[in-house]
Amino acid sequence: MQWNGLFANDYPFLQHGFLSLLETSGSACTETGWEPKHLLLEEGGTLVAALPLYLKSHSWGEYVFDWSWADAYHDHQIDYYPKLLTAIPFTPATGPRIGLAPGISTTDVMPGMLNAIHDLADQHDASSWHLLFPDPPLATGLKGMELMNRVGVQYHWINHNYSSFDEFIDTFTSRKRKNLNRERRSVVQQQLKVQRLKGEQITPDWWAFFYLMYQRTYLKRNGSGGYLTEAFFLQLGELMGEHLMMTVAEDSNGNKVAAALFFYDSNTLYGRYWGCIQEYDALHFELCYYQGIEFAIEQGISCFDAGAQGEHKIKRGFEPVETHSFHWIKHQGFSHAIGRYLAQEKNHIKRYMLEARQQLPYKIL
Repeated sequence: MQWNGLFANDYPFLQHGFLSLLETSGSACTETGWEPKHLLLEEGGTLVAALPLYLKSHSWGEYVFDWSWADAYHDHQIDYYPKLLTAIPFTPATGPRIGLAPGISTTDVMPGMLNAIHDLADQHDASSWHLLFPDPPLATGLKGMELMNRVGVQYHWINHNYSSFDEFIDTFTSRKRKNLNRERRSVVQQQLKVQRLKGEQITPDWWAFFYLMYQRTYLKRNGSGGYLTEAFFLQLGELMGEHLMMTVAEDSNGNKVAAALFFYDSNTLYGRYWGCIQEYDALHFELCYYQGIEFAIEQGISCFDAGAQGEHKIKRGFEPVETHSFHWIKHQGFSHAIGRYLAQEKNHIKRYMLEARQQLPYKIL
């Protein structure tokens, strides 16, 4: 398939099947405010680049928050929506965002891409274009363009060639190691059976249970049923089994009580969604973090991106890392104001990351 051929790696979230499933399942489509406008760039009849692109009528499901920008537009009686967005719907995972044919570079195609984006913005009266969570090579290339760079922070676990989970926690100070071990013992003491399921091991009954837990989590969090539909989850296992792992828990009677879903590729494990029937002490940490770390060590995966936000990850060994997004704002006055805001925000993020690193549980060598 031509699309997949341009994204020459195993990053799961830009595979044609994944993006197509989001649309056909009714999760990311015009009706939900994610109107697909994907860009394809051709030269001499040959496809040389691709860019995922959506026309958005809101800012839900993006994880780079621009609500205050929309409010400022509204206060000045100017429409902020629609806007154009290059991102993976509902997925704040850093990765490639532009697919390139062999021998083609970002600098070769970005002028043409930006011209097409500007034309689309005029055509749809869109206020702006936003590209979220690009990987480091793309972020470096985009800094040379006339785009505003926004810096954020997430917490990632880095695999320093650990041979086991015990070797990993041996790098902790004594008190932090004891706290972590206490959390893991608590799960055992509650007579909960925890296991990891890969691909075809995730049976239909676990998918059905997981969807209910996903809905429960979002109902508790914001009163909605979540962004993703039941059809998305029921087809996901068949479509992308080689990229999926689910950690699950059952009680002493064999009843399902919790599950967490992960994607992975050759380099990174991505923690995505979780849900639980009721509160159990430390079960969230076990399913969402410790089982993920063990899996990454066993598979030789170098990085574990456990999702957006969550300062509680720091004392469990997840390090603060910079994330990036890039923004083009059509209105010159707002562009200058947002640029000043982003410069101030970047300084704040830099200070915060220095402070956060002081809270890591590792021994000082």
